[in-house]
This record gives sequence, structure tokens and C-alpha cells, in this order.
Amino acid sequence: MDEAQLLARITVNPQIFGGKPIVRGHRLAVEHVLGMLAAGDDIPTILDGYPWLEREDVLACLAFAKRRVENERIEPLTIETGLP
Repeated sequence: MDEAQLLARITVNPQIFGGKPIVRGHRLAVEHVLGMLAAGDDIPTILDGYPWLEREDVLACLAFAKRRVENERIEPLTIETGLP
């Protein structure tokens, strides 16, 4: 499944979770899936908790996150103190 097909699994509905991205129209926010992954849950564990969820849905959440940050640019913060 290519990235476009994965991203098609992520939907935005202003009437669900205030318009946050969700998985296939269900009441499961992308950020929740990403949070579970960040907490160390693996894909089988996540799928066990959501029987309707598919492996490709989890991959879609990762693809969505990648797409959101791919053009981010991080610049170091420099603070001048005025001290010699």
C-alpha cells in the first residue's frame, strides 16, 4: 500500500473530536494511536485493543505524522545574555 492509499484512511470530520484527524471515520484520533506507539505499544498490542483496526491504519497514522513534519525546520534558539 503506498502513502496516498494509507493517507486516504485518515479522515477529518468537524463533528468528531473537534475536527482532529481520525482513523477511517471512527472515533479514534491519530494522536491517540501515535501516543500508544510513543508509549512503547507495538502494532499487535494496539490491534488487540481495537478489533476493527487494521495494521494499515496504524501505518496510516505514521504516514500522516511524517507528512505533517516533513517540511518542519528546526533552528537552534540563541539567547544573548549581554554578559561578556
